[in-house]
Amino acid sequence: MTTALLTHADCLNHVTPDGHPERVARLEHLLHALEPLNLKRVTAPMAAEDDILRIHPESYLRDLRDTVPVSGFAQIDGDTFLSPGSLDAAFRGAGAVVRAVDLVLGGEVGNAFCATRPPGHHAEESTAMGFCLFGNAALGAKHALDHHGLSRVAVVDFDVHHGNGTQDLLWDERRALFISSHQMPLWPGSGRADETGAHDNVLNMPLAPMTGGSEMSAAWEGQAMPRLRAFKPELIIISAGFDAHLDDPLANLEWLEEDFAWLTAQLCAVAAEVCDGRIVSTLEGGYDLNALAASGKAHVEELMKAAQ
Repeated sequence: MTTALLTHADCLNHVTPDGHPERVARLEHLLHALEPLNLKRVTAPMAAEDDILRIHPESYLRDLRDTVPVSGFAQIDGDTFLSPGSLDAAFRGAGAVVRAVDLVLGGEVGNAFCATRPPGHHAEESTAMGFCLFGNAALGAKHALDHHGLSRVAVVDFDVHHGNGTQDLLWDERRALFISSHQMPLWPGSGRADETGAHDNVLNMPLAPMTGGSEMSAAWEGQAMPRLRAFKPELIIISAGFDAHLDDPLANLEWLEEDFAWLTAQLCAVAAEVCDGRIVSTLEGGYDLNALAASGKAHVEELMKAAQ
């Protein structure tokens, strides 16, 4: 078996204003780092509108379409912008996750990584925010549950910012377990340990600023991995943000590339135990270009080892 890499040039056409941290160069640097790797390269399709409507209402999609500018930028909130190519990029990101779920559950690949942008884990049911338009990880979970008929899917998120959108979209979904580690305090302000979902299906593990790999590993080994093993998901979806890195400009955790590699290997080991190694990972944050490229490559290399 092999690891699939799903991406599309449309994701480079989501342009943000000069100086914005979520910029085209993020994906360019990551793809350059992944270029030497022996991956099954798959063109990310456009998501179907019905896919998006699994998690977002029709009115939300209509409002986004009405907001996309003919030129320049449209500002949705303080830090979320649309350019003429943004919505196509977002449809590619959502389509990548849907296709990756199909590939993994169909046994065509062992696992998959979606290198797309804009990211997704802050997009709530009817609100685009935090650079995000569509809730890609939650969509992947819903697609696996509703289209493929799975009974249990886990979404794990190690981005430095809490995945408030994924939590919102899966809060009432008893078939999904959402696990997140994230810096607290930090934007968006959600992700307290007492936020546990409508069906005790959310596990939040806040991490204090200036903490590093040892605190992270203690939380994931002590809390997350036992919950994953007990839940026995049939698929694990990873929201792979690399902004917990020491060099990232938007936060204050102190992870290194080897910490992302360690965590990925641990998740792969649990997946091997409970769901035949079936993992779909999708890119979220990471705003220092070199740290993103190195950490993303370390993440994908661990996926490749697990898929062999």
